[in-house]
Amino acid sequence: MNKTLRVNTYLQVAVFAIATIASSCATKKQTADRTLTLKTTATPGGSTATATIGAGKKEGIKKFSDLVGKTKADAGLFNTYKIDGKYYFEIPDSLLSREMLVVTRFVKTPAGLKSFGQQYGGEEVNNQVWKWQRHDKQIFVRVPSYSVRADSTSDMYQSVKNSNLDAILASFDIKAYNKDTTGVLIDVTDLYNGDVAAIGLPDNIKKLYKITGVDNARSYIDTIKSFPLNVETRTLKTYRAGESPTDNTNGALTFELNTSMLLLPKTPMKARLMDSRVGFFGQGQTDYGTDAQKAEATAYIHRWKLEPKDEAAYSRGELVEPKKQIVYYIDPATPKKWVPYLIAGVNDWNKAFEAAGFKNAIVGKEAPTAKEDPEFSTEDARYSVLRYFASDVQNAYGPHISDPRSGEILESHVGWYHNVMSLLRNWFFIQTAAVNPNVRMAKFTDAQMGELIRFVSSHEIGHTLGLPHNFGSSYAYPVDSLRSKSFTDKHGTAPSIMDYARFNYIAQPGDGVTHLYPQIGEYDLWSVKWGYSYFPGKKTPTQEKEMLDVWTKEKAGNPLYYYGRQGTSIDPRLQNEDLGDNAMKASTYGIANLKRILPNIEKWTFQKGEDYDDVQTLYNEVIGQFNRYIGHVTMNIGGMNENFKTYDQKGPVYGFINKNLQHDAVIFLNQQVFTTPKWLINGEELSKFDNGVIIGRIKALQVNSVANVLNASRMARMFDNQSKNGAAAYTVADMFNDLRGGIFTTGTPDEFKRNLQRGYVDRLKSLLNEDASPSFPGATSAQLAGIGLTPINIALSDIRPMVRAELTKISTSLPKGSDALTTAHYADLRLRIKEALYPTRPIVNVAGGGAPGRLTDDAPQTDTDCFPQTK
Repeated sequence: MNKTLRVNTYLQVAVFAIATIASSCATKKQTADRTLTLKTTATPGGSTATATIGAGKKEGIKKFSDLVGKTKADAGLFNTYKIDGKYYFEIPDSLLSREMLVVTRFVKTPAGLKSFGQQYGGEEVNNQVWKWQRHDKQIFVRVPSYSVRADSTSDMYQSVKNSNLDAILASFDIKAYNKDTTGVLIDVTDLYNGDVAAIGLPDNIKKLYKITGVDNARSYIDTIKSFPLNVETRTLKTYRAGESPTDNTNGALTFELNTSMLLLPKTPMKARLMDSRVGFFGQGQTDYGTDAQKAEATAYIHRWKLEPKDEAAYSRGELVEPKKQIVYYIDPATPKKWVPYLIAGVNDWNKAFEAAGFKNAIVGKEAPTAKEDPEFSTEDARYSVLRYFASDVQNAYGPHISDPRSGEILESHVGWYHNVMSLLRNWFFIQTAAVNPNVRMAKFTDAQMGELIRFVSSHEIGHTLGLPHNFGSSYAYPVDSLRSKSFTDKHGTAPSIMDYARFNYIAQPGDGVTHLYPQIGEYDLWSVKWGYSYFPGKKTPTQEKEMLDVWTKEKAGNPLYYYGRQGTSIDPRLQNEDLGDNAMKASTYGIANLKRILPNIEKWTFQKGEDYDDVQTLYNEVIGQFNRYIGHVTMNIGGMNENFKTYDQKGPVYGFINKNLQHDAVIFLNQQVFTTPKWLINGEELSKFDNGVIIGRIKALQVNSVANVLNASRMARMFDNQSKNGAAAYTVADMFNDLRGGIFTTGTPDEFKRNLQRGYVDRLKSLLNEDASPSFPGATSAQLAGIGLTPINIALSDIRPMVRAELTKISTSLPKGSDALTTAHYADLRLRIKEALYPTRPIVNVAGGGAPGRLTDDAPQTDTDCFPQTK
């Protein structure tokens, strides 16, 4: 017997026993008035049976007039009634078994709540599809699954139905039939008042704050309002909690939530099949209805439904307005001075939709006032809204909700955290102040900040249109082109605003570059054309795919139209925060600018009467930016290019990075990192805030950079390259020789070099004696390799023989030392090497493993989504 089922069965028996004992001690009237029931609540981990005291004895079906009386219906999708404190749905027969999207959002939350993406009013809690179905004298809410499918005309259709039964979320007794018996009346009070995971608090918050359940005495349904296509329910729920973000004395947390139930189209939008060569969010399923001789995995892109008002004019190539425009409303809580810039960020996408043949396809608007539209609500699932949060989070994100049957995007609530402006200010200063006098100030002008907000708004709206990050886009522009004023005025920093190609850190003083941020570019126009172009007639998704494939192959090989996915550390082109087609060259320019900025931080951000917190923040940002440059370069070592292709396209999908580029990457590290970057130690600036940690930070940065280079997955790819390509490969032996030349230089090593040499030896020691292979239980080798964690069995690989040889070379080449400290240092290294080669005690890895493409210095690395992952 399933453990959960067994526990729940025991619970039911115990509850029944308690109920029996209680009933024997009560009067007959009490027994008649109060009935013990079991309510089943669906949770992410299964169903949990909970005992509740329900309503009175089961009543028969009443006359509609007797139950409703003179209560006026709130007419809409379902007519709704409030009678004696209870809420009723009148469900017409015509809507039984129709699919409805149910979206629950926070309206108000407790102060200090910590759960990223689910902590502020307006953020989504859950979404699910419901179907209301009738069986005898009951109504059930069923939750369909869309993970497997087969077309209704397929021979497999019935078989798929038989193994894809819809779960039952809730059940209701029919209280009455409506006047003309074309619908039924049910009581939904307990559904919306109860602790139902699908429309209540998410499991992660329950665990975080040790929540045990809803306190009904401190909870209520505020309103239920019905509209032609949706029903909006607002509830206030107080949860019993063992922890609180602010005050544990209450023993509870109170939330206000809104649940929207939106009728889905009877006929789903025609789906568009995904293509790995063009970036779109999507959804996958196993399709048993195809002609393939296997269970075929298919996927549809997420996109809004755009159809031309005038199909004939559209077919002639004229720009045509869509039948239904995409509209985004700006949260009324947004500071007024930023509203025009947020709207501009929405409207900027119209030029991309023009590439798909539509004009005025999208528009940003201020939300109507209560006087203009008393029914408008920012929580209503009919409306897409850019929600503004009073938050210290430095982020913004652009989610969307789609029809699981077709991929049609139905609505979106962009999350905009107030403190994203702090991140924008810091990064724009650190990346451009060397060439941009306009940011050499403590606080940007509203016009300057407004333009940055507009850029982020466009990026987040792109996500809500179905576009994921395109981390490969910025590689399309040559590094030197980003030093050209005419080029950057036209193109910005990358062909796609969906890349994390922030601000132009490459341009040098005297270049005259003034346009320093990304914009909607060539790739964005192409991807919107690919996803949103309308094909008249009754073409199937497969037929449309054949037409789109011709378009895709025409763009193949042109870096302007390259899509590079997020989520892999194999391809050095696919990095966040990078610019240009050569990381070594771009990072050299970037470091030159950091050297110009760092000595001037205090001068350029002077604030009378303020302490030096801002100087410290920006100094840390300089170190963080330097760290990013190191990561960009390191990814070239053992890197591979990834170019998805189909059978009818020539050339490899995966190819190793050129040998010379990998060599250049190690030489860059030798020059910029392993030769101590003492320019980071500016005594005048540091004296304002540093209490003796900067030297340790630089040492840690150097040692962690070594660990990042000597990564087992990286070395696995290098051995693979050598096996396949021989002398054309940059080998592990080449890397060791190059690293040793930079780390063990001639002359007396200073404290930084001594620390670095110990770190190098200790990292080799860990590779020789520890299992540093990537370990992700349940993941296949192919899945690990797909994200850059190339599997390797270190114990049986060539890593250890090479490491042993390297340690021996170091030991035999160490000099005696010119002074007592240096002599002691070299003696210590020899002992460390001896212990590595002939271990006598457990090994402790002091250098750290170093994740692929990632550094572990304590400087902040703000890689949050979406502006700085999209949720």
